[in-house]
Amino acid sequence: MTTDTSRAETKDAPAETKKKSKKRRRWPIVLLVVVAVLSTSGLVAMLFMSGPALGYFRTPEGRAAYVSAYDAAMKTMPAPTATRDVTTTFGTVRTYVWGNENAVDDVPVVLLPGRASGVPMWSVNLPDFAAHRTVYAFDAIGDSGLSQQTLPLRDMDDNTRWVDETLTALKLDKVHLVGHSQGGGLATAVAVRYPEHLASLTVLEPIMTLGRVPAWAFGWTALASLPGIPKSWRDHALNKIGGVEDDEVDPNDPVARMITAGAEHYSSGSLPMPTPLTDAQLKALPMPVYVALAPDKSLAGGGAADKAKLIPDVRVKVWPKTTHSLPMQAGKPLNDELESFWAAHP
Repeated sequence: MTTDTSRAETKDAPAETKKKSKKRRRWPIVLLVVVAVLSTSGLVAMLFMSGPALGYFRTPEGRAAYVSAYDAAMKTMPAPTATRDVTTTFGTVRTYVWGNENAVDDVPVVLLPGRASGVPMWSVNLPDFAAHRTVYAFDAIGDSGLSQQTLPLRDMDDNTRWVDETLTALKLDKVHLVGHSQGGGLATAVAVRYPEHLASLTVLEPIMTLGRVPAWAFGWTALASLPGIPKSWRDHALNKIGGVEDDEVDPNDPVARMITAGAEHYSSGSLPMPTPLTDAQLKALPMPVYVALAPDKSLAGGGAADKAKLIPDVRVKVWPKTTHSLPMQAGKPLNDELESFWAAHP
């Protein structure tokens, strides 16, 4: 077990360089704001609302608006070498493949997105991943994206089963499974139920896995989730969850527009939420595990780093100057570190 909480040293930069750097990082901050609230909104929905068993777009016009935004967001990524809709018990899983004939080994990376974010959330990370190995990325069943749900997901057994069936249909015997936020919770649940598929597990700010969602998030989440409130109030609540000022967000970024369209037009119905793993489950994980956590506005729960240390073969790292949008904010340093981790566990 390795724990790394070091903070990288940075040299002072000219004011102009700092401005450019801040501008380049604006869209991950927007993504953080939206994904953070949607990661917890399922909990609010379970407590205060009822909904249909299947996820669905509320109107045909809303679906068209979302698909348009999704297509624009996909253009921020390298073009996939293949696109497949994989049939499972619970619906079809939109799957993208970035093949690499010169991959460092035969074990591909498989990406599971955070809540309501879809495959395009990986646009900062995927080019580096695909430079070294073949990458598969899924849109989740029961959430916004281009997967289509046909049967309800009653619990996490069902929610992990569609992942297992997709890996089997794609003939992926061993993979490096990666998940962010709620996708991190799903990836860990897959590791518990189907460990034979995993060469390694990587979880980035996983929610409801190593601890409960922090209490401070619920008040702002409840406000942001109320129907009919003024847009300015909703935006302010989202920004509070994301830990940013109201003037720091750029709503015109393609990925942010896609996530916003999903939040507006898609209802996830009764999508199951991950549950924190028991000490026994953590100690029983047989594969190498990489856990990345944020020092600020983390949604992984208090004590997540200590809890993760129960995993026999684990590396835990708290990434400096990141929040719940860690994979986008850490960028290339994280990408390089993960490639080293995967290369060490073929």
